[in-house]
Amino acid sequence: MIIPVMTIIAPSILSANFSKLGEEIKAVEEAGAEWLHIDVMDGHFVPNITIGIPVVKSIRKITDLFFDVHLMIENPERYVERFADAGANGITVHIEACENAREILQSIRSFGCKAGLSLKPATPLESVKDYLDLIDILLVMSVNPGFGGQKFMPEVLPKIREARKLIDESGKNILLEVDGGICDENARIVREAGADVLVSGSYVFRSENYRKAIEKLLL
Repeated sequence: MIIPVMTIIAPSILSANFSKLGEEIKAVEEAGAEWLHIDVMDGHFVPNITIGIPVVKSIRKITDLFFDVHLMIENPERYVERFADAGANGITVHIEACENAREILQSIRSFGCKAGLSLKPATPLESVKDYLDLIDILLVMSVNPGFGGQKFMPEVLPKIREARKLIDESGKNILLEVDGGICDENARIVREAGADVLVSGSYVFRSENYRKAIEKLLL
């Protein structure tokens, strides 16, 4: 597998210092990040509660970075329009949380956002095959969603390779994103497996030098 020429790094603000969130966002932007990954959790779909619409709206004022909003929530269709209005550029929902994935993806696109579909490590790739015509981003989780700082699950690598093959064979312009435990020790093998977008939270935000951390993810 040839590593994509232009890998996108999307630092996850779940691991940022929230007492100075604006400064943290500016710092990763200056360090070379192109996307900002925003994890939204409701305490129901996953056992954790994080940020919501007001935070997205507030940070939209300070940066032009692509807001990659990852909804780890039940009934995501209720909130798509509000996150779009708050400044999301892409909205990704979980196939496990969608009663009508096609309708939700169409809704995301209708508000001018890139539509993403995600699946947990244990969810078979087969579950997303019928929606490739409607998605711009396919997000493969490499940890069980809910908390930052978890270790990458190497057993997910075959699914990443399979997802790359699925996208290539579809002929669709879909970005393959991988989220969970991405660091300098595994970024290359994930890119070699076919990932276009790497989400990295703890590794980037807990490093002493954000630029060097991002550069190491691209080596």
